[in-house]
Parts: sequence; C-alpha cells; structure tokens
Amino acid sequence: MNTIIQNILVFTAMILAVSFLIKKFFWKKSKSKKACGGDGGCGCH
Repeated sequence: MNTIIQNILVFTAMILAVSFLIKKFFWKKSKSKKACGGDGGCGCH
C-alpha cells in the first residue's frame, strides 16, 4: 500500500516538474507590438 502512494507522489512530482520546465523554456509569450521605452509613445509613463 505504501509503495502505491509513493509511486503516485513521485509521478505527480515528476509531471509537475516537467510541465514547469516546458512552460518556462518552450512556451514563450509573444511580445506585444507596443514599444514602451525610448519614444514614450505608449502612454504608460
């Protein structure tokens, strides 16, 4: 019984770790087209 619970916890932790790595490195957000910086045309300042 304890080995079943251990296996479930190990696989859950592994799935969470792999999904975190995939989200961090491979699932990039697209950058917005508004440039906020040098020209100051975005109105955020």
